Amino acid sequence: MENSGITRGTRTLVIAVAIAALLIALHSVFSQLSAPRIYDADDTEIAVSSGDRFSVQVDDEGADGYRWIIAEPRPDPAVLRATGSRVVPGGARAGSGPVRRLGFRAVRPGRTDLRLLRCRRCGTAAADEAGARSLNFRVTVG
Repeated sequence: MENSGITRGTRTLVIAVAIAALLIALHSVFSQLSAPRIYDADDTEIAVSSGDRFSVQVDDEGADGYRWIIAEPRPDPAVLRATGSRVVPGGARAGSGPVRRLGFRAVRPGRTDLRLLRCRRCGTAAADEAGARSLNFRVTVG
């Protein structure tokens, strides 16, 4: 038998490192595939499956006193539930400002409307405020 200069311990270590690298790569791929989908303001038709999580991304202009809320009529809670929101610095476009991502979870099959409102006081007449803006989405859960 020829001696290649590699000991059994070294060979075992190389195999262990290769397996660890493969597992890390697989974890990275699965994490990206299972990450919540992000929809933009122009994605007015949203189709997801039960249990899916997704976000709607809007420009965050919080410095001017406006904020985004889920407006009335609220989505059917048997179909769609809000999971919170967060500001992400530097949106998807290079050089853009921060964006707000409003998170949702698809509960069970059905269809509901989601209306987001950009308002300052956000009271009962918020849609009539100067500078108010609304976005409407049709969410279908299959």
